[in-house]
Amino acid sequence: MTSFTELFESCSWGETKKSIYDKTAADVEQALHTSTRSLEDFKALISPAAAPYLEQMAQISRSLTLKRFGRIVQMYVPLYLSNECNNICTYCGFSYDNKVRRKTLSAIEVMQEAAVIKDMGYDHVLLVTGEANQSVHTDYFKKVLDLLRPHFSHLSMEIQPLDLEDYKELMHYGLNTVLVYQETYHREDYKKHHPKGKKSNFQYRLETPDRLGQAGIHKMGLGVLIGLEDWRTDSFFTAMHLNYLEKKYWQSKYSISFPRLRPFSGGLEPKVVMNDKELTQLICAYRIFNEEVELSISTRESESFRNNIIKLGITAISAGSKTNPGGYATELDSLEQFEISDERSAAEIAAMIRTQGYEPVWKDWDISLTR
Repeated sequence: MTSFTELFESCSWGETKKSIYDKTAADVEQALHTSTRSLEDFKALISPAAAPYLEQMAQISRSLTLKRFGRIVQMYVPLYLSNECNNICTYCGFSYDNKVRRKTLSAIEVMQEAAVIKDMGYDHVLLVTGEANQSVHTDYFKKVLDLLRPHFSHLSMEIQPLDLEDYKELMHYGLNTVLVYQETYHREDYKKHHPKGKKSNFQYRLETPDRLGQAGIHKMGLGVLIGLEDWRTDSFFTAMHLNYLEKKYWQSKYSISFPRLRPFSGGLEPKVVMNDKELTQLICAYRIFNEEVELSISTRESESFRNNIIKLGITAISAGSKTNPGGYATELDSLEQFEISDERSAAEIAAMIRTQGYEPVWKDWDISLTR
């Protein structure tokens, strides 16, 4: 099998969805009491039949997380480099058809933003852009990574999917982690939400984690945009993708994120609304299914939800985030990609984590360990 596509195409969305919704309480109990969970067990844990077992799932998830990760929560922050984008995406404030002022940070502006982020205490930064190959391309990324590498111990990116050789090249400039969300694994709805631009190529995006694995990336992040399609079915395909990648590219680490569709100017209403209990169920299901995967929660979520989910499986959290290029120092009023919900500062989030008996970690790992 040369890529995930072959495995993906062997599964029917409709049959998979039916299989999840047909799971029974007996299936859930089997999943909870076995020592090694399969993808069928994951289906049971995310099914409606698992809702009455949420308290039990939360206890197991908490126990497994403490065993593997201890009482630590990784702190990270996004640095938006550009809102230029050639794609039309129905849910995104950066979409090409939105008539807004576009901005790509210069080298000086990148360092001004970085200085504010360092003052907040961060040593782990996530670089984010729209998808505009004429302005935010591999050469631009190389320059930015070269600027930031002396100042941060961990450099992550959430950018347009690239070719294998591009990833290999960027890793020489200090790239540690790449996040690439499929948005939805429902092929037809994916096309509906991405009608124009390179992002409309479903298969190229689907195979991006394979290229990352072939490049030998330190860590890759997966996820879907919750609200575009049935969240249970989308989450199953994410878990299947994770399972495939861990077996094939076992040298890499993996993380899962849980972005729920948030408003932007003229934004898209979710097709499927996931409530907080369902998101808690999903987070616990991932932890019970996979004890090793890192689970991340962003400022899209509310204060109360983020306060309560810390102890139930989350291992990474963002704080003090700005979702517009220049939002920390140079362009305070530029367009945000989406509205954040938890507006507390990094210091306030760190204090909240400590009050729960956990330790915020600002430095993920030391790059000298890989040299």
